[in-house]
Amino acid sequence: MTAYPSLAYVSASAPARTARSAEYEVIAQVTRRLAAATQRRTLDYPNFIKALSENERLWSTLAADVADEGNGLPTQLRARLYYLYRFTSDHSRKVRLGNASAEVLVEINTAVLRGLRGTGGGT
Repeated sequence: MTAYPSLAYVSASAPARTARSAEYEVIAQVTRRLAAATQRRTLDYPNFIKALSENERLWSTLAADVADEGNGLPTQLRARLYYLYRFTSDHSRKVRLGNASAEVLVEINTAVLRGLRGTGGGT
């Protein structure tokens, strides 16, 4: 992934860091919010929907980045990440309809975080 999508989510006041660490932090923040909101969804449904939407925006941004011809990631990895975007989008719709659980979305993000850390995750 390139720095472009992540930096759109990173505060201008954030200290200088590598693109990879910035991406990691953005995904980690979105994942933490989604995980917490998922656990409290019956008590604070509007916050849950907000966190779900934020996760969708993250994945939409990542998808646009990996679809860009200038993206330097290997083609196979770009395709996998784009597939995860499509799955996340479809699954989020099912979650909103009450036909699916959001926990799998947290698991996907966590696997991507492990990949960014270099500890696996299957992305």
